[in-house]
Amino acid sequence: MKAFKREKIDPRNLDLEEKTVYIGRVSKVVKGGKRFNFSAYVVVGDRAGHIGFGHGKAHEVPDAVRKAGEGARKSLFAIPLDKFTIPHSVYGKFSASKVLLRPAREGSGIIACNAVRSVLELAGVKDILTKSLGSNTAHNLVKATIKALLLLKSPKEYANTRDKTVDEILNYRRRKRVEQKTED
Repeated sequence: MKAFKREKIDPRNLDLEEKTVYIGRVSKVVKGGKRFNFSAYVVVGDRAGHIGFGHGKAHEVPDAVRKAGEGARKSLFAIPLDKFTIPHSVYGKFSASKVLLRPAREGSGIIACNAVRSVLELAGVKDILTKSLGSNTAHNLVKATIKALLLLKSPKEYANTRDKTVDEILNYRRRKRVEQKTED
């Protein structure tokens, strides 16, 4: 995920919520019996466009969750929101997991699997359509969702890359919607 860098956010100024997405247990057989290690994946967000993801490993579950939470707070970044949905469709891929995120109308809710839902809820997205493709491993889906969110551009950023105004971009989108409705 280093290819998609965004400006880091200072977590001290935000009212963050933490959600554990996945806890895994690994056992190692030794002379005296079995030794267990735990790994945890945690998502942190403020439900207002800031999201972070962390991974931690330890001999005990609470320590693994604490480490993952610290990592998530260090990796906070902001995403552009269009009211309570995303500004445009985006596709994220990590390993064998792929996630398609599409904006939805107000009142649609979050239509997603548990791993993707936890990321989107804490990011502040309330209306979105998603499709999980390929592998449904929880931590890969979370990473694919994070990658997709990193690819989002606000209408202002998109207009700057194309040397147009924000109104030109938004009017083009509205015209496309009207044309699609008339075809149906």
